[in-house]
Amino acid sequence: MKKTLLLSIVASTMIMAGGDIAPVEPAVVTPAPVVESNWKFSGQGVVYYQTDDAYVSSRGVTSPQDDSLFSQGASAANAGLQLSATNADLIAGIGFGAELTGLGTLGLENDVVSDVMQTAGNPFPLNAAYFSELYLTYGIANTSLKVGRQELPKALSPFAYSEDWNVFSNTFDAALLVNTDLPDTVLVGAWVRSLNVNGMHAQMADFGKANSAEGVFMLTAQNKSIPDLTLTGSYYFGNEYAAAENLNILWADAQYNAGFANIALQGGAVMCDALVDDTTAFGAMISGKFDIVNAHVAYAHVNDSDLGMFQVGGSTSALYTDTALDQVSPVGTALRNNMDKFVIAANADVLGGNLTGAYAYTDGTAIDTTVNEFDLVYATHITSNLVGVLAYVYADVDNTPYEGVNLIRAVAKYNF
Repeated sequence: MKKTLLLSIVASTMIMAGGDIAPVEPAVVTPAPVVESNWKFSGQGVVYYQTDDAYVSSRGVTSPQDDSLFSQGASAANAGLQLSATNADLIAGIGFGAELTGLGTLGLENDVVSDVMQTAGNPFPLNAAYFSELYLTYGIANTSLKVGRQELPKALSPFAYSEDWNVFSNTFDAALLVNTDLPDTVLVGAWVRSLNVNGMHAQMADFGKANSAEGVFMLTAQNKSIPDLTLTGSYYFGNEYAAAENLNILWADAQYNAGFANIALQGGAVMCDALVDDTTAFGAMISGKFDIVNAHVAYAHVNDSDLGMFQVGGSTSALYTDTALDQVSPVGTALRNNMDKFVIAANADVLGGNLTGAYAYTDGTAIDTTVNEFDLVYATHITSNLVGVLAYVYADVDNTPYEGVNLIRAVAKYNF
């Protein structure tokens, strides 16, 4: 303010003097060059609450209100904080990334909940932290290498991927090689040594080996040479995964944008020498946009097998038909075996956010049951950095504790 006032007075004096005043050229000062750091920092804070009236607490609470919606025995919650740091060129072209994740309860276990959605230790410490990511990267021409603890994407690793439905995503100790030398083609090779497993009251700091010390190998190829068509194929091998011999997984996915609609097909097999019945599965989906509404219809079939459809890092699967109930293990995994499932869903940007509704019907003879499920989810930006999500799920799973269950989930995430 003083500088502005002084400049105004000087200017007024020069105008009013009326004499010959020689202008004084301002001194030219060369600004110091701004050196942009390669370090990038980010993070997120999360508060997560879930309750359902068929909940079984992992901590053994036996209150008479255990099966009552919103009761302490039927509810779980977390408060979480993630801090991330990356450097694309730490030294000699080698990049670095780290993510520290803390999980706690804010004391809610005293009066409001009896369990957690995730814990940072083993068996169930209420407040703890762990490194969810810790990796190095290096690139040469069209080839990049990422080694260490990291997330894996579902689109390129359909049987070992990071899920985002819980408080935080699960991660993998892996080596990931990506090459784009071929036109319109991405080749991905991965070796997964160990992983944590996402799910209800998941122990996220517990990284178990995927296949003893030998790991699981994956190769994926994705091609977009034909306009509007994306083809993806994946192959996995583990010689003794889950005490099985010579696990081989083949999975393919094709997605075509036909203009009036998007058409997708998927299918494959899980084969193992130690199993009597291998898994075969396939699915289809048609989606499109009608005014402000995005809608899709999906179908999936899984044969009567020993393993069903799964992914090693969590409770969901690559099937187009996965819904909220698939996230609640072990019910979701049990339903993805010897089943036919139909889903119709739609979402639209309304009421200041996005509203999604879905209905799913499952004929699951593996556990001799049929399922009717209704999902309703509303998500909105409360501020530019704060996202709120409110979900309601009704599931009628015949002949199980989930016969006529109501589930409510409330989540707030702040990104910084």
